[in-house]
Amino acid sequence: MTASSLPYVVFGVTGRTGAAAADALLRSGHPVRVVVRDSVKGRPWAQRGAEVAVADLTDLASMTKALSQVQGAYVVSPQHYNREDLFERAYLIADTTARAAVAADVPRLVALSSVGADRERGTGWIRMNRMFEQRLGETGVSTIFLRAAYFMENWMPMVGQAVRSGTLPTFLAPPQRPLPMVATVDVGSTAAALLLEERTGTSVVTLSGPKDYAPNDIAAIVSATLDKPVDLVVLLEAEWHKALADAHFSTAALAGFTEMTRGLNCSHIDIKSDPGAIEWAGTTPLERVIAELAQRQR
Repeated sequence: MTASSLPYVVFGVTGRTGAAAADALLRSGHPVRVVVRDSVKGRPWAQRGAEVAVADLTDLASMTKALSQVQGAYVVSPQHYNREDLFERAYLIADTTARAAVAADVPRLVALSSVGADRERGTGWIRMNRMFEQRLGETGVSTIFLRAAYFMENWMPMVGQAVRSGTLPTFLAPPQRPLPMVATVDVGSTAAALLLEERTGTSVVTLSGPKDYAPNDIAAIVSATLDKPVDLVVLLEAEWHKALADAHFSTAALAGFTEMTRGLNCSHIDIKSDPGAIEWAGTTPLERVIAELAQRQR
């Protein structure tokens, strides 16, 4: 087997960014191995010609096998917001991924991270991404940390409420301040592109969308998409717990969300806070994502 015939491994294909990464690689004719926990989830990818590996992110043996004999891998650390030990779980996944990458002698990784992962504290959930970066960085494996901006798809439940009631709630404030946001399809396609670059060493790439958007802008876009008035409502911190009741967050996850959102709102979490990062931008406008989200809610 030649080096060029070895597959690229993609984790997270049951989620948005992993699916987009695998899709981009397959469309460009590259061999792909998708990693799933349940073989049934791999069937659609097998039908497209991908190899399917079954692995548990906390099991070293299955992870090492999934990462063996590859050109590179896109790795993610899914976050378990219903667990009280979500940070401990995130470290276990990071440690297992790191040990498996070394054991399998993976030539390079692209690891999904988040803006704010360069900050030591005050980032809430993003601390899990920082753990992922730090543990992988200790391995010596060539790794690109892909720090994505706020996902455009995070607006899905709020768009659903706007469809039903004409009110668009937001945790982000002040409502007139633009924030970098990115579509998950751009995250996945960027991960695929970075894998194909075959660069060596460790680096950080930040990824935003084609422009920044304020909550006021989003309300206007949702209003235009639905062709009806939409009122933006900025939720006070005292209301966050009630607003998130349907998400079934653990107490630890809710505390992490609160700290992260505070960090976003006071600009402590800033896409430009790491001067050594390389800036990339996706091409998908928020208008397109909002239109897709609204269609699903109707």
